[in-house]
Amino acid sequence: MTPRSARSRRRRLPMRYLLPSLFLVALMAMLMLRGYVHSEILADHRVRPPASHDQVPEEVLKGGPVIQAREGEQPKALSVPDHKLVLTFDDGPDPKWTPKVLDTLKEHDAQGVFFVTGTMASRYPDLVDRMVREGHEIGLHTFNHPDLSYQSQRRIDWELSQNQLTLAGAAGINTSLFRPPYSSYAHAFDNENWPVTQYIGSRGYVTVVNNTDSEDWKRPGVDEIIKRATPKDGKGAIVLMHDSGGDRSQTVAALDRFLPDLKADGYEFTTLTEAMDAPSAHTPVTGFALWKAKAFVWAVSVSENVTGVLVAGLAVIGVLVIGRFGLMLLLSVIHARRTRKQGFRWGAPVTEPVTVLVPAYNEAKCIENTVHSLMSSDHPIEVLVIDDGSSDGTARIVEEMRLPNVRVIRQNNAGKPAALNRGIANARYDLIVMMDGDTVFEPSTVRELVQPFGDHRVGAVAGNAKVGNKDSLIGAWQHIEYVMGFNLDRRMYDVLRCMPTIPGAVGAFRRSALERVGGMSEDTLAEDTDITMAMHRDGWRVVYAENARAWTEAPETVQQLWSQRYRWSYGTMQAIWKHRRALIERGPSGRFGRVGLPLVSLFMVLAPLLAPLIDVFLLYGLIFGPTGKTVMAWLAVLAVQAVCAIYAFRLDREKMTHLISLPLQQILYRQLMYVVLLQSWITALTGGRLRWQKLRRTGAVGAAPGAIPAQPAAGHDHRRPVA
Repeated sequence: MTPRSARSRRRRLPMRYLLPSLFLVALMAMLMLRGYVHSEILADHRVRPPASHDQVPEEVLKGGPVIQAREGEQPKALSVPDHKLVLTFDDGPDPKWTPKVLDTLKEHDAQGVFFVTGTMASRYPDLVDRMVREGHEIGLHTFNHPDLSYQSQRRIDWELSQNQLTLAGAAGINTSLFRPPYSSYAHAFDNENWPVTQYIGSRGYVTVVNNTDSEDWKRPGVDEIIKRATPKDGKGAIVLMHDSGGDRSQTVAALDRFLPDLKADGYEFTTLTEAMDAPSAHTPVTGFALWKAKAFVWAVSVSENVTGVLVAGLAVIGVLVIGRFGLMLLLSVIHARRTRKQGFRWGAPVTEPVTVLVPAYNEAKCIENTVHSLMSSDHPIEVLVIDDGSSDGTARIVEEMRLPNVRVIRQNNAGKPAALNRGIANARYDLIVMMDGDTVFEPSTVRELVQPFGDHRVGAVAGNAKVGNKDSLIGAWQHIEYVMGFNLDRRMYDVLRCMPTIPGAVGAFRRSALERVGGMSEDTLAEDTDITMAMHRDGWRVVYAENARAWTEAPETVQQLWSQRYRWSYGTMQAIWKHRRALIERGPSGRFGRVGLPLVSLFMVLAPLLAPLIDVFLLYGLIFGPTGKTVMAWLAVLAVQAVCAIYAFRLDREKMTHLISLPLQQILYRQLMYVVLLQSWITALTGGRLRWQKLRRTGAVGAAPGAIPAQPAAGHDHRRPVA
């Protein structure tokens, strides 16, 4: 392999980055297209007031409603012959009213001309195709329905070409008929709109206005619509009606009477070109132009369907978010009242010694703080530091501390589960506490953590993990997440008896329970979630001890945070998949499978995956409107989250000042978590494998808040470089 090809392979964008990027680009393109065909982009709703008409030819002002203004020729204003009526319908097609209009015309064997807008025709191409198949004529009414007297020639060309593109994609035709938006009679041409008519005529179009206006858009009543649409003295006419733009029930009812009555008076209802004895206005479209048009109409259809799916997804996430917050608030109140009730006990006080396992891999910067915090424990413990092949002298630092009841076990690097299993095998006591090498305990943490074992049904206990380095912005955001998301969740799951995860930073187990489920597994990257689910399936209760506080070092950079959460998300998916058979099993495993797994899947996997829709629609609403309602809806969601956060902080007795950054967290931090979860999904679906990614520690968490920092062992210099 040449050096160039090797560099090329190294630079290739991984699929887990490429797919999310392509997905986001495609999603934005679909939303932009939807905004385009719904007149939310490039729409211009200005209507010019009447102006002077001294520059409009007299023969046009006093002539008929069919205007030919070809370049180099004298303008012509033609009229429809007597006893011929050309019914014209503007602004459609509409999915509700256009089929009724077509049905009525078909029932009375009448044809008409439909001046369609591109925005509607692209969304309902089947109706345009039906119009052509049933013998009606199609005319252009622009794409976005702007007043063309305000537009440049480039915009006019664009409106016409996009309208033609839609017709070609819907029915395989182009047309030479055109009706300007907001037009009426020939005598209404003025110095502002006449130049537009001349320009459009030079492009080969015939401009069609009207000389009989039903004014059905005002909904004046069926009798009044018929009266205004009926020409006098048997004269021919172009009748203006609408098949879209609102309730057209009066139009349909008027047609059902108007058609047979005027037919009885000798009128013929026909298309414009047939009435004028002219060639058809339709021209077939073939070849590449046809495929291009069909591709556009197909893309519009996809964008409409995608938007429909997104709206449905938004409804789902709304239910999940409100449901989750409601459950958290209700069940956390129940949990707090139960565990804080005077005289509450799990059973007889637990006083027996405990083994604390500290798996450590390159934790030189923080291992001293961790071990010193354990030495302040008010519960009898032994400490096993399992050095998992560290290369930074972690084991040597602990050995040089020469602390009582602290042992170091060295092994070649085999991963955290293997290190924990090694510690379990060497533990002296039946109650085992597990913590991370970057975490510090309060003096009461171990004692509080093991008290639930006074209940013989409890096999494992989750402690209260907190962010120790919350002074930075990223740390403050994670602090909110830990207090609000993790610990409030654990109260809810405790009451529901389906705790999904015992945090690796602070958790306790019965040795017998660990042995029954085979110890810590290496099958997933979330060994803490895996072992917790295994405990549930084996029939053990897993509970939450809120007073067993541990202070852990959260990632301080975006890259480290990404790595950690990517592993957590992917590992959780692996654990859910591994324990999927619990759904069909009986006993405790089946209960967890039919209660715990669905809740974990909904709240920890599906809800976070759909949650970006809230922000997607926020951006969409800010750009395309309605902006006010969109902002209010988003603020309502933020208010619900703020209520939950305030309650969670109150339960944990945390300072409310950290919630100042909550709005910014929702705007920035959540987006990062969304992308991480999406990347985890793609990694799982594409069969990718994720390796354990070690985070760089800084030793920022020196001691638990309120604890007296332990002094370093004699002769040990914190500043000494580690070999």
